[in-house]
Amino acid sequence: MQPLDFTVPLFVPGHRPERFAKAAAAGPDAVIIDLEDAVPADLKRDAQAALRTDFCESPVLVRINAAGTPWHAGDLAAAARLRPAAVMLPKAEDPALISIIVADLGPGIPILALIETARGLAAARDIAAHPAVGRLVFGSVDLCADLGMAHVREALLFARCELVLASRLAGLPAPIDGVTTNIEDAAAATSDARYARSLGFGGKLSIHPRQIAPIRAGFLPDAEEVAWAYRVLASGDGATTVDGAMVDEPVRIRARSILARQARAS
Repeated sequence: MQPLDFTVPLFVPGHRPERFAKAAAAGPDAVIIDLEDAVPADLKRDAQAALRTDFCESPVLVRINAAGTPWHAGDLAAAARLRPAAVMLPKAEDPALISIIVADLGPGIPILALIETARGLAAARDIAAHPAVGRLVFGSVDLCADLGMAHVREALLFARCELVLASRLAGLPAPIDGVTTNIEDAAAATSDARYARSLGFGGKLSIHPRQIAPIRAGFLPDAEEVAWAYRVLASGDGATTVDGAMVDEPVRIRARSILARQARAS
């Protein structure tokens, strides 16, 4: 299974193939060709026919329509022919259904399970443990609609923590956070990404090219974190103190993680 450890994947509407290369040129870690929410019902078949992966070297993912919709079977057939880096499954709720979808897709195409309903959240640990699931993705806006909640951090904290825990228990990469809906507010995208990182997320969905850089910045350690990490690792072994706080091996593990994240970005 291809690693799915990207940080900033970008959605592009599946019925707009003239935008595929432009999306890739914007510099995301992966491009998600969206056959679901971004495509009007009367253009779904056109989007299936427009699928391609030859416009970039980055991973190309396909978000299909959910099971039970009129376009689901056609999306699966199109994705099976295309063989993208992964298929994103909306409304993921049932590991048994994932097995059926994998059988239709054929071997070697991992599933990005989009957790965006109450049932999906309740089954998140079983979904994460499915051998074909490569990573969990948080559909925060849809979950709020399903539960009648406001799309605010405090309302979604329990769900985010559950996805981080489910991913860790299954040995998956850290989950991908949901979208920041305001595409004009770069500071909000960075703040949301930094908040998601603080909870243990490893990436965040982007819906516009101008969100890519702000989201990426939010997943990078800032100068203060880097300086702290260096001080921690220079403090010696065993139990010591840095800046008046105790330092032991778990703290050093976090410091090494910060410096490793900085090194990957440089």
